[in-house]
Amino acid sequence: MIDRLHSNFSDREAQTRLPIPLARFARDAADDIARQARRFDGVTTEYVDDRWLAERPVNGPAERLADYARLYNDDVDRMIEVLFPSARYRKGHYAFGKFTVPQPHGLHTDHSAEDPSAAGEPICIARIGTLGTHYVAGDVDAYDPRTRSMLNALRYWISVPEGEPEAIFEELLQKQVLGTIPVDHVMLMVAGNGSRDAHVTQHIAARPPAGGVHSAFFQRQYRFT
Repeated sequence: MIDRLHSNFSDREAQTRLPIPLARFARDAADDIARQARRFDGVTTEYVDDRWLAERPVNGPAERLADYARLYNDDVDRMIEVLFPSARYRKGHYAFGKFTVPQPHGLHTDHSAEDPSAAGEPICIARIGTLGTHYVAGDVDAYDPRTRSMLNALRYWISVPEGEPEAIFEELLQKQVLGTIPVDHVMLMVAGNGSRDAHVTQHIAARPPAGGVHSAFFQRQYRFT
């Protein structure tokens, strides 16, 4: 499948089999990231842009999570350079702390808002320690109308004839319509703006337990030149 995507990232049939793991965090690194996240009672989100790079020089004051974000960015860039040589960094962020609600809410895809015409693009995410991410398994268009209605309920977190979103969420997990992305792995997914030629990955954050849970999240998205 990687060979197929390497030859043609727009191979929609191959895209329906994503996400897949590209790498795994070392145990010591994952444990330390989780330990750092437990230091914060709220959720902090940092966008990796020119401001972030200017404020966090490589030889600047030590910030453990920023250092891990920099290592993640560098390693994922190297992997993408091998897998998809024409891809270039588009945008990214990382978040850490105590998650008390799913972020973002509802079933969603990662968009390329800067480029409305963008089709499928590589994106790599990693959830560290806990609070997994669920995704729609297989080809969304192949599901029956009832299941598609249920998925629509999760997208907008609304009631539909098939039931309430909380109950639908549990049912689709049990039926494995929703799969679960393993934590502590770098996962390849598909972002984009809903092109008919791409199968963008629809996903939803796990719902934290009462009282919240500490976690960390890394994301890096690419565009094709």
